[in-house]
Amino acid sequence: MSRIQATFAALKAQGRKALVTYIVNGDPYRDATLPTMLRLVEQGVDILELGVPFSDPMAEGPVIQKGHERALKQNVSLKDTLAVVREFRQTNTTTPVVLMGYANPVEKMGYQSFAEQAAEAGIDGVITVDLPLEEVGDLKRELDQREIDNIFLLAPTTTPERASRIIGSASGFLYYVSLKGVTGAGHLDVEAVGAKLKSFKLNESLPVCVGFGIKDAASAAAVAKLADGVVVGSVLVNKMGELASAPAAEIANSVGAIVAEIRQALDQ
Repeated sequence: MSRIQATFAALKAQGRKALVTYIVNGDPYRDATLPTMLRLVEQGVDILELGVPFSDPMAEGPVIQKGHERALKQNVSLKDTLAVVREFRQTNTTTPVVLMGYANPVEKMGYQSFAEQAAEAGIDGVITVDLPLEEVGDLKRELDQREIDNIFLLAPTTTPERASRIIGSASGFLYYVSLKGVTGAGHLDVEAVGAKLKSFKLNESLPVCVGFGIKDAASAAAVAKLADGVVVGSVLVNKMGELASAPAAEIANSVGAIVAEIRQALDQ
């Protein structure tokens, strides 16, 4: 059983929902990432999503785009992102880590080399935002051979027919994008999320986490009633940007405080 499967199985047995958090590696500077990852886990995060810095993060809103820009100013790369996960694994061997990024850095490294290095670093899943079902086959084969989950996105514009094909190829969990648009955009319509999820022929063995637009404890708790977990990103990246000149411990504690409030709301 993979770390992702074990995490969802344990949460289901406890009657709890998964809290997934997203930060960008190297944002606002290199030495802030690892302490923040560790603090997030201490405050109740179940799965860590780590963004790979990229020059054109097309799915991201202004807040996360700025996080990528801050990391790129530190020359943080895909290799650096694998290295920080490797370091994280020296003290944490149980919390799943998912890389979220774009195809270009992975293609530059080569699918086989990337999969090998990801497995060695302790990566559990990969989300490649701009590789749709029709184009992800070669990468997915390399990931499958190393028991790394290829995690697909479902969107409000995804038809039930296409969703069925995606669900048939997915592993780990499904990431439902709750809004039409970029991360952090718009106002979350919880009823619309519920209706859309009902339209998909979801596989009970494949958990669904909802992200984009979840900004606080109230929105997280509302969405969690409809899914197996929630993904929180922009509010954390925004806080890290506000504290760009602060010591790493202060950044980690401030981000951890936001997460602790959301964790409490999910567990009530």
